[in-house]
Order: sequence, then C-alpha cells, then structure tokens
Amino acid sequence: MKGQILVFSIVGCPHCMKAKYTLSELNLQYDDISVDKYNISVRKSLVERTGKRTVPQIFFNSHYIGGNDDLQELVQDKERLQRMIQDVEDNEPPADAPQVPDPSLKIASNAGDEFNFTCELDDCALLVKDLKESGLISDNRKGLKVYKDSFVGREFVDWIVNTKGVERERAVEIGQALIEQRFGHNAKNSHDQVFEDSDKVYRLIENDTATALNQGMSSLCEPRPASELGEELRKLILDIYSQHLTSDGKGVDYHGMKDSPKFQQYVKHTAELIRVDIAAATREEKLAFFINVYNALVIHANVQEGPPTNIWQRYKFFNRTCYIIGGHIYSLQDIENGVLRSNRKGIGQFSRPFSKNDPRLNIALETPEPLVHFALVCGAKSCPPIKTYSAKGIYDELKLAAQAFLESSDGCMVLPDKNEIRLSKILQWYKVDFGGTDAKVVHWVHDHLAFSQKKTALGKLLASGNFKTSYLTYNWSLNAKH
Repeated sequence: MKGQILVFSIVGCPHCMKAKYTLSELNLQYDDISVDKYNISVRKSLVERTGKRTVPQIFFNSHYIGGNDDLQELVQDKERLQRMIQDVEDNEPPADAPQVPDPSLKIASNAGDEFNFTCELDDCALLVKDLKESGLISDNRKGLKVYKDSFVGREFVDWIVNTKGVERERAVEIGQALIEQRFGHNAKNSHDQVFEDSDKVYRLIENDTATALNQGMSSLCEPRPASELGEELRKLILDIYSQHLTSDGKGVDYHGMKDSPKFQQYVKHTAELIRVDIAAATREEKLAFFINVYNALVIHANVQEGPPTNIWQRYKFFNRTCYIIGGHIYSLQDIENGVLRSNRKGIGQFSRPFSKNDPRLNIALETPEPLVHFALVCGAKSCPPIKTYSAKGIYDELKLAAQAFLESSDGCMVLPDKNEIRLSKILQWYKVDFGGTDAKVVHWVHDHLAFSQKKTALGKLLASGNFKTSYLTYNWSLNAKH
C-alpha cells in the first residue's frame, strides 16, 4: 500500500475502537494517532482541518472520511469504498494530506488546554451538553434542604417539550434515559431509578456533592462494559506499578507517582468509571475489575489526599474514600464487603453495606470470595503485595496470591517447638469467610498453602490436634517506598 489511512483517536473512545475494528475487518492497515498524547499543535491542526473536536477523525490519503458513523456509511457504499481503497493502494499521500506527527511532539498530559477532544457523542450525551447550557441547573430548595446544582423534573419536561418539540410523555422517557444511561439520578435518593414529571429534584452525577475522587469529571462517551474498561485500566495500572513499586510489591513510591504522566492518565480514565456497564459482567470479570479498582483507589487516595494516621482517620478512609462506578458511589468498604464479600458486614459495621432496595445489591457477587483478602491492598505494611488481576485467569492468580502471602511470615508462622500457629490478623477479622472458627481457619490455610516445609509442619500439628492459634499484630504503617 503506497498511501496511508490515518485514524485520529483518544484513549478509551468506544467509537474509535469500532472504527479501527471495522478497518481491521476490511484488512486495511492504518496508523492510529492518539491525539491526547500529542502537544497542542497537533490537536489545533486537526481542528483547523476538520472543524471538529470529536474523534475518531479518519483520512484515506487526503480524503477526509469523517467519524465512525461516516466510516460505517462508506462501508455500505461499496463503489465509493473501493475507490478510496484503490487510491491508498496505488498513490502516495499528496502534500496536502495529514501526516503522522513527529514522535518529539508527544507530551505527558494536555489537561486544561483549549484543544481537548472527546469521543463522538450519542443523543443522550448531546442532551446533557445542552442541559448544562440551558440555565435549568441551579440550587433548588425543598423544605429545609437545598439541593445544589440540580433541576426539577417538571421544569426539565417543560424544557424538553419547548426545545425539542415532543409530547410530555416522550419528554419523561428522555428524562428516564438520563437515569438509565447513568448521567443523572434523584438528588434526594439515588436509589430511586424512576424519572417523574413532578417536583422531584434531579442532579447530573458529575455535579454530585459527594467526595468521590472521580467527582466532577464528565463522562460523555458511550459507556463500556466492565470487562473491557477493566482490562484497559489493568494494563495502565500495571505500567504505573512497574515504575513506582518495589520489586516485592510491598512498597509504593507515592511521591514519585504523584507527578507521573501514567498516573495522571489513569486519573483521567477514572471518568469512564462513572458510566461503566457492570450489570452484564460475569463473576470473574467483577472480581478482576473490582480488585484492581479497589487497589488503584487506595493509591489514588494516598497520593491525592494523604494516608490515614490514626484509628478514626482509617475509619473515614475506608468508609468515605470512593469512586462513582456505574452511576453509584462505591467506597472501599462497599467494594470489599458489599460487592466482593457478597454484602457481608465489615469490621466494625453494624449492618450490611447494601440494603435490600439498594441497586448496588444487584452488582454484588452471589457468594463471597475468600481469596480476595490476599489481593486487596489497604495501603498498610501488613497487607499482601500489590498485583493486578485479569478476568481470564482470576482464580489461578488469586490462588497464587494466597499461597505467596501464606508462605510469608506476614501471613502464617508455624512454630512446632511451641505447638503454635500464628496467622495474619486478616484471617481473624474475616474468620467467617474461612470457616468461622479458629480450627476451620487453620485447615483452610493448610489447604491453600503450596507444598513446602511450612505446609508439612502445619499438617503435623493438625494431625496431632495439640496446637494453639494466635493472630499477628497488624502493622498499619504506610507501605511507602523509602
């Protein structure tokens, strides 16, 4: 092929991926140019050439195709498509064709400049943009409560009827779509998933007053499945870890990470968590997704807000450190005890994380997974090493993590001369997940140890029936790399 096909894209854009998949299906080679990785001159040039700030933007030599929808129309027009293909096969790109940018123009971040791009917007995303500019969003008082940055259901319906020229019934359906597409929710009760033509107050999720670390970010791109987004985040997190973790996975360079371009890229990606589709995920996909997000959230909080230093701060850290995921707030406690432990009470909790009417209950695993305790890392020195997990190999990876932790002195110590078994405090705190009694916990540990001298020694103590079980003191010191 003498010519070129260029696809200007951004990381994590579903429409960009669809366009690239279509080109691959046609066996067409293309250059993928991620514009959010280049300096302002590249993006400014693309805006001047196309007049648009959405991606993808696709070119066959100097022929401007447009976005993904335009590409799909081209594919249906067989004759025109063949002419375009023939052109890039037979002719080098002319002088006026766009060029692949020089690698020297790549930058760490373009946050805040005037030539940022977004993915192609669907009808709901476009409506949200219009809503933000409508003046409808304001502070609304209901009784003694003031709902900041909110809008009233009836006023929204009036606005839709007047500006979109539809009947009220259709306007209500549009309001319902905003909730179902995870753009907004009932400002008073986020569990209420019904939009009404009434005095009820609603709010865009990005305008919530909660303290989620991905709060205030816009997520206008089409939501992606948790399996897809989770794997992309896993790879990005793995890159971050490779640069800022000690070789044993126990120490984190929080100071170095704060200024890392990869970490800033990860933070930008957390906007996609807001509308991610979790409902269709399998158990394996939920395990990998939520474990990776939990560990990244802990690091994000330690980098951005600093680590907890006492018991009260630790309580707040686990109960208030949160992301918006799939339209709902998930704290560290919610992820661990609500989702991964199948809605069991956590340490010091008097009730289950999710009530029977909580929509997050539908996301929780049907049964708890004990192995997650060797994968979740709370930021303390007594935690297991930090790793990333993939849905495809999740159980093997979790078993290996359990074996490694239990083989270490942090996880399990066998003292035959004292007839004593010392275990991590984690196994005591979550005893119910490992059988419910000290004896059952010890048997569980034996069953999950790899073949080793420790397992042999533990087996002899179990066979003798003459042993005592104790639990190691938990070291809450920050796992910072020095």
